[in-house]
Amino acid sequence: MLASSLLFACNYQTVPVQFPDGFRLRARVADTQEKTEKGLMFVKHLPEDEGMLFVFDQEAERFFWMKNTFIDLDIFFLSPEGTINQIFDHVPHTYTYTPTADIPVVSAQAQYVLETPAGTARRHQLKAGDKLLFPLL
Repeated sequence: MLASSLLFACNYQTVPVQFPDGFRLRARVADTQEKTEKGLMFVKHLPEDEGMLFVFDQEAERFFWMKNTFIDLDIFFLSPEGTINQIFDHVPHTYTYTPTADIPVVSAQAQYVLETPAGTARRHQLKAGDKLLFPLL
């Protein structure tokens, strides 16, 4: 729980992200290269109502390498309007000793990418084409 508290205490703006079913989570905003590169590395616990929203200037192919990501994640690739282009559910965690060849990489077109605890897409029945709402749109 301490890792999660530290996650949101480190000079990161947070925004609410609302799903079509009305569920809202609080997402830490990664809007610089440094924040994007660090992402959720070394985080050991992420509550169901927290996540990370990566913000880019324009839509393009985005690649996410899961090095040192200690928790399984659902990763949503979003259009400039917040529409889900692609979901990767239960992307497996890695450790500092995970061989490079075994580290998952996911990619899709996106201007925004949302990382949430694994199982989020299933719990909220999210699918490609659904729209998420958040203040940065």
